[in-house]
Amino acid sequence: MASPSRRLQTKPVITCFKSVLLIYTFIFWITGVILLAVGIWGKVSLENYFSLLNEKATNVPFVLIGTGSVIILLGTFGCFATCRASAWMLKLYAMFLTLIFLVELVAAIVGFVFRHEIKNSFKNNYEKILKQYNSTGDYRSDAVDKIQNKLHCCGVTDFRDWKDTNYYSEKGFPKSCCKLENCSPQRDADKVNNEGCFIKVMTIVESEMGVVAGISFGVACFQLIGIFLAYCLSRAITNNQYEIV
Repeated sequence: MASPSRRLQTKPVITCFKSVLLIYTFIFWITGVILLAVGIWGKVSLENYFSLLNEKATNVPFVLIGTGSVIILLGTFGCFATCRASAWMLKLYAMFLTLIFLVELVAAIVGFVFRHEIKNSFKNNYEKILKQYNSTGDYRSDAVDKIQNKLHCCGVTDFRDWKDTNYYSEKGFPKSCCKLENCSPQRDADKVNNEGCFIKVMTIVESEMGVVAGISFGVACFQLIGIFLAYCLSRAITNNQYEIV
């Protein structure tokens, strides 16, 4: 067993580790709040775009919300473990951080590898939804209307055979294609937006998804610091038989 003088000599080192780890854990907790906010923002702002992909894509904001919530809970646990100076709790904290880091790393790699497939999937689904467009109020047609109104574009101009579909051959352009609020696409063809939506939509999706990916990657890398600090503090406490007075 280490002598009292030896323990006293190591107390400043352990105190320093505790202080740094507490600061880190607080910042880590804040990143959880940020991820939670990004997930909620993605659900509200990007819901129309996600709905044009597939059913699984609509779960992306919920993944961020769930990850943010887990980080908030884990950050709270980390603060408690650090204040208690519990070696086994700190090891458990480091293990949880490692697991989350690996999950985020795998998700980032998969997203990067299949990014072109995601873009092609969006293009195919978007064209399919446009060809099946109707005015009955289904959520995907409603998403198309919201996008066309917001971006001042007309999605049917993105593909050539739109006149072969039932809705457009019978009713012409959707009202959401109008440049003005009060116009009839059947009568006022010159007041319809001629610019397609696909390029505009992809620009927005790539830009805003880049923000989401950047924040997620930053949080993942930041966790490496926490893993190192938690492990070092746990080892220092164990090796020097540190006691809380």
